[in-house]
Amino acid sequence: MLGGMEMRTWIEPVVAGAQLASSFYDTGLLLVVKNYYNQTNSSAHSNENSQQKAISNFFIIYKLLDGLTPLLSAYGLAKLGDLKSRKISICVPLLGYLLSRILLLLLILQMWPIEVMYGAAVLHGLSGGFTTYWASVMALVSKGSSESRRSLRLIVVELIYGIAGFVGSIASGHLFVSFHLSYHHGAVLVSCSVALYAFCLLYSLFVLRTARSCPLASTEPNHLDIKLAEDDGGEPHFHENRSSMVPSRLIIAMLFVAAIMYDSTVVGAMDVLPFFLLKEPLSWGPVYIGYANAAGYLIFITSFLGVFTFSRVFRDTTMIMMGIVSFSAGILIMAFVRWTYLFYVARGVMLLALIPLPTIRSLLSKHIEGTSYGKVFVLLQLSLVITGVVTSAVYNKIYQNTLEWFSGFCFLLSCGVGCLSLIPISIIAWKQKAPSGSLEILTD
Repeated sequence: MLGGMEMRTWIEPVVAGAQLASSFYDTGLLLVVKNYYNQTNSSAHSNENSQQKAISNFFIIYKLLDGLTPLLSAYGLAKLGDLKSRKISICVPLLGYLLSRILLLLLILQMWPIEVMYGAAVLHGLSGGFTTYWASVMALVSKGSSESRRSLRLIVVELIYGIAGFVGSIASGHLFVSFHLSYHHGAVLVSCSVALYAFCLLYSLFVLRTARSCPLASTEPNHLDIKLAEDDGGEPHFHENRSSMVPSRLIIAMLFVAAIMYDSTVVGAMDVLPFFLLKEPLSWGPVYIGYANAAGYLIFITSFLGVFTFSRVFRDTTMIMMGIVSFSAGILIMAFVRWTYLFYVARGVMLLALIPLPTIRSLLSKHIEGTSYGKVFVLLQLSLVITGVVTSAVYNKIYQNTLEWFSGFCFLLSCGVGCLSLIPISIIAWKQKAPSGSLEILTD
């Protein structure tokens, strides 16, 4: 009986189902948009660049709407999640996911204009979007894990996210090509996405159990307990007493800066990567696009293995820097990809690229009170989304303007900015090694 009750606290089925659904949707949307502009434009080879620009322009507007509209609701939903129940800030975004995906299905079946998806992006964003959903998942996991194991716990959730994305990406291209209703390409694929989001919403509403948030019994700061753990080779660990401890606000600020800089490089590069793969010399179709997405999700597995292996040897800051270097080196190679094998070489070099963000969240959670997890995580996520939306628009425009003379220029830019994001992490590493001064608690 106790085991069954404990299982009902697992968020993993929601994470896996929602990401599987998201993989189906992302592939379906990209290929539906591509087919739409194929039909509206001439299919002549000379118009390939104009088609690329039309697809790029669509996604600029779509991602602007999808990224900025959560600003209106995300913080309020996160605060409700902190004060009342985390279910609120998980279920409302899932409802938005479900409704917006139904719109894509109706677009395919009714042959509506592609601009309908702008409305779907607004609907998705107003419900909190990925910003609220993922911040709430991270807050729920952080609250339910011990501080010493939190980095590993968060990367396990990221691993499940990645495995689901890998499976979804492998299957999505085949589903798009092999299964369709009459001439409604993508209908079966998007129907599967809708069904999975419906499952996640129902599971979250009726099965998932979350602890009701409550204020701390005491807000008086206690002494910081630092102990040398024998099993960690003498590395110091900070043991949280729930009502104590947090190093200076400089560390928190640097964590935000590092996360924003690194995420912007990843978002910018990954946003133009699908267009890069659709054009010559690669000119990939649905199946190969699915494989490419799956290769990206394999990084979740290798990053998990990296954290599992290195967390007992290195500090969190060292692991973050390893991840940043891994991505920067891989995206540098990506800039010069002209053959299929080289794409997979570049992806292979990025094997630790998913370590930085969950590890940054883990560090951040160690420096704030437990009752502030939801608000602080959603503020971080909003910061990432806002900069990501701006970065996405800038990168898409740069890609359009450099398409004819060097289409990999955006990847070189990402490599440079990625290297710069090492600076705030280096400051944190130096600060942690420096003699500790006064400590302050970051509360509401």
